[in-house]
Amino acid sequence: MRSLWGMRAVILSARVGPLLTHRAAALVAGSLLLGCASEVAPAPGGVAEVETAPASPSAAAPRSEGEVKPAPGSSVGARVEVTIDPSLRWIIAGGGSLPESNQVSIEQDLGLALRLFEGSPGLLLFAGGPGTRTVQVQRDAEELAEVEDPVAMALAELFSPRGGRGARYRPTTLPVAAEASASSVLGALRRALAAPGAGPLFLYVAGHGDVGGAPRDNTIVLWGQSRLSVGDVAEVVDVGARPLALVLTTCFSGGFAELAFAGAEPGQGAAKTPRCGLFASTWDLEASGCDPNPDRRAQEGYGLHFLEALRGHDRDGVSLPTAELDLDDDGKVSLLEAHTRARIAALGIGVPTTTSERWLREVAPAGGKSVDVALPEEEAVIQALGAELGIDPAEPALAAEALAVLERGIDEHKGALLEAQLAEDRAYSAAAAELLGRWPVLDDPWHPDFATMFQAERAAIVSHLEIDATYRAYLDARGEVDRIQVEIGDLRGEAARYERLARAIETRALAGRLAARGGADWRHYAELLACERSLPPV
Repeated sequence: MRSLWGMRAVILSARVGPLLTHRAAALVAGSLLLGCASEVAPAPGGVAEVETAPASPSAAAPRSEGEVKPAPGSSVGARVEVTIDPSLRWIIAGGGSLPESNQVSIEQDLGLALRLFEGSPGLLLFAGGPGTRTVQVQRDAEELAEVEDPVAMALAELFSPRGGRGARYRPTTLPVAAEASASSVLGALRRALAAPGAGPLFLYVAGHGDVGGAPRDNTIVLWGQSRLSVGDVAEVVDVGARPLALVLTTCFSGGFAELAFAGAEPGQGAAKTPRCGLFASTWDLEASGCDPNPDRRAQEGYGLHFLEALRGHDRDGVSLPTAELDLDDDGKVSLLEAHTRARIAALGIGVPTTTSERWLREVAPAGGKSVDVALPEEEAVIQALGAELGIDPAEPALAAEALAVLERGIDEHKGALLEAQLAEDRAYSAAAAELLGRWPVLDDPWHPDFATMFQAERAAIVSHLEIDATYRAYLDARGEVDRIQVEIGDLRGEAARYERLARAIETRALAGRLAARGGADWRHYAELLACERSLPPV
């Protein structure tokens, strides 16, 4: 089953200018819906590979949102080069490609992962590395009142909209080993996987993703506007000497489920090296998260639910009854059980998936004989979401039908959004022309005449913004775009829950038919499940 929003993802990623207002094009990353989609273009050339070393297992837990200091011995902007211990158990990496896409919730999630795994040797890579002021934190209303010039902000929103103007930036609180560029992550992964006999390796990556024309074309966008592709990871893990379990919380992260196949190519059959993955959403859908608001209660994302579930907690850190998480009654919470909790409890727009799901959808028979398969994770999703949504699991078509209705509603809103964006563009053109006709350099704060003109004409500019009909029409048009986007976000969140339920029902049916057929395809599915059911490196 494929959501209609897969096409929206492709459209947004392609940056189709005529479909977007000047403002929407600047904010297309999904920040309006607190998604974790990328908002940058590919960087020209590559980034030099960085040798990296394990973070100390006894590293202190991240501090609260108070005053912070750069890591000892570091300098702002310095490139950190350290050696790597090939026997490390985990790699935690993430962050945005630039400070404005490196929201504090990403740092908080990585800090939570560090607290979980710090008893074993590992490596922490984050954003621009030690000492860089790269963590974006939303200012509260009091802070904004102290620093914000409302006239300048109004002009900025009109002429040069971008995210992050309501935020401040600080160094990370985490004990970071090095920057989280694509080359440093890939280099660390290559070295760690090359160590024979070192046991399984766990990789956790948080941040932003981009969608391609096919799942294998998807990427994670990391520091310096570098990109980590599905193919990049496949080349490394295909020759690795260690099993790998990876968890990715980015938008469109389900593209990395192609790692179920050799070379991440379905035509090449099952991967020969042991690996599996759990992902915040399917290859063509965004995921919630990446929030500059440091208040965890205001955040919503797969990573928060997943990591807290591994600790035996709900998303707010409150202990849960063991039976809600430990679905196989072995007294422990596996990666797949934590993933299941996120599927049930997360209220965002993502539709979490796994490598085993991807494998089933490639190789399972479309019909025929079926046998019962013990899939407690799928049953938990079916029972919980079925009860919540009023869908009888005995009538699986109902979930798909409800999803189709919601997707039609989303499609109708997409049409309304397009019309509203075009109206906003027309209103912007009229408002900009009125302003620039009187103050020609008002859209260029770098122009040598801007500062003098702005200071001398400020009162006249304020008066114009207060009474000009074209500017008011622009604000109204912008408000209409925002309203429709909020409605779309609400519909997408509702549709995500139906799609999660529909996928769980479909997965159960596919597994039953594949089990009845048996053979190598079934055995590989069982291997993927076993890997996904493994325990975190604690």
